[in-house]
Amino acid sequence: MPYENILYTVQNQVAIITLNRPDTYNSLSLGTLEDLKSAFKEAGKDKSVRAVLITGNGKGFSSGADLIELHGALATVDITSALRNGLNTLAMLMRGLEKPIVCAVNGVAAGAGASIALMSDYRLASENASFVFAAFANIGLVPDGGLTYFLQQLVGVGKALELALLADAKNRVSSADALALGIVNKVVAHDAMMPEAVALAEKLANMPTKAIGLTKRAIYRAYERPLADALDYEALLQGATFKTHDFVEGVSAFIEKRPPVFKGE
Repeated sequence: MPYENILYTVQNQVAIITLNRPDTYNSLSLGTLEDLKSAFKEAGKDKSVRAVLITGNGKGFSSGADLIELHGALATVDITSALRNGLNTLAMLMRGLEKPIVCAVNGVAAGAGASIALMSDYRLASENASFVFAAFANIGLVPDGGLTYFLQQLVGVGKALELALLADAKNRVSSADALALGIVNKVVAHDAMMPEAVALAEKLANMPTKAIGLTKRAIYRAYERPLADALDYEALLQGATFKTHDFVEGVSAFIEKRPPVFKGE
């Protein structure tokens, strides 16, 4: 379907979602959030899509909420309801999508833009990328879009508080610092970022999709639950993967000493 604020294409079993408001550094208008929700729903329903890549057009990944739109709507919009229906729903869609999501952070990811990056499963950053987690505190707000949840998972409570409340020069966390903190998985040269991100997404798309989706579900669930629950849930999901075509193919390929050909089934 056509979108107004994003670009959506599918190639080699990868849905590529590109934030496409470069004149505002891809700020997140209400319309952009609606487009993103629809795009992830579309990717989830499309059986030909086996991985998702999200990035931004232009110099930034996303500058966060569209503050001009937000300021104009202060008198008429219930922010709590808007968050629940917008960013919160998007976070649940992305974390619940049983397909891997690669985020290619091409420039600054600030505020809710940083939240969207952290909603993804794997983050590849350009050397030009940076994160601004204190963008909320700088204008008198608390972090949203799941940032209070995702950030502390990656860096711990103490560091999450530091990054959300304080910051280095100009409130930016460089790509190198983000890598050292575990916020991103890898940093690459700017010109190499998209080719590498596409190659990674295509690699994931050719892996056993159902097993990847269930692994994603199990790991995120296990973070919140006791060990006994994680063990039982692993056993339950393993029973499901044993019934897949890709498991039979994987074992057959191992025995026959050949590369497996997974179908995502």
